[in-house]
Amino acid sequence: MTSTPSTGWRALVLRYPLISFFTLANAISWLAWTPYILSLDGLGILAFRYPDFLITNQLTAILPGAYLGPLAAAFTVTAVTEGRAGLRRWRRRLFQVRAGLRWYALALFGIPLAIVAGTFAMDGAEDVVRLPSMTALALYLPMLLLQFFTTGLAEEPGWRDFALTRLQQRHHPLVATTILGVLWTIWHLPLFLTPWGGPDAGPEAILRFFVLTMAISYVITLVFNRAHQSVPLIMLLHSNINNFMSVMWPDVFPGEHPEWLWGPTLGFCTLALVVIASTRGRLGLPRTPVEVAA
Repeated sequence: MTSTPSTGWRALVLRYPLISFFTLANAISWLAWTPYILSLDGLGILAFRYPDFLITNQLTAILPGAYLGPLAAAFTVTAVTEGRAGLRRWRRRLFQVRAGLRWYALALFGIPLAIVAGTFAMDGAEDVVRLPSMTALALYLPMLLLQFFTTGLAEEPGWRDFALTRLQQRHHPLVATTILGVLWTIWHLPLFLTPWGGPDAGPEAILRFFVLTMAISYVITLVFNRAHQSVPLIMLLHSNINNFMSVMWPDVFPGEHPEWLWGPTLGFCTLALVVIASTRGRLGLPRTPVEVAA
């Protein structure tokens, strides 16, 4: 009997769940971001701008595509491949907060320390560094919560909870993380055509982002593997990176010095090398990986 289109599509997802996830995540997000890229904020082809909310328009222009990408793709592929039982397991992992205090300490304090230490290595940064202002300190926690429920929630249930667990079942954790880091970078690439990419959104900025994303990926994998695969903790870690870079970093290191942007990258690369060397490339994954369905 000839299969119906829906059956054929389902069979394809069942056979290639990871490829299906990455394809859906990119296609959905890129499609949702296309009006923003074509607007006056991007290439200027469409004569409109997205409304600002909390200083910039990133929440109105970028967040819908971020939510509709990895999060929706993870939900869809899980529903097709594992059904309602799989969705219940996926949902339970979203509330797994038991992880150990040292990993929360790393997410909250170790990550900013790596960023600051890397920036200190930049020429001239030590001459202008200052204590954070009261404004930055007052904004930090509210903005962290906002990042947690926007960037963190939109991305990590897909990239780490869905994709990383499955990649590590098929590949060595170092290889799995490298694959995910490359694909994570590719997902962001269209945004370099918008103000999200910053004023220097050229080849150097893309290269710097790629190196930074790869380094962050190795650190996140270690925490994910060693902290009972806690998705909320990974969301917090990811959110704190974004939050520190947007709220605290420019306040602590004032001035327009493009070369200093390599500082956080240097800090994370150093941390990633320590993580890889200390775990002998296992990135905290036990010799017998935890099954996704467990």
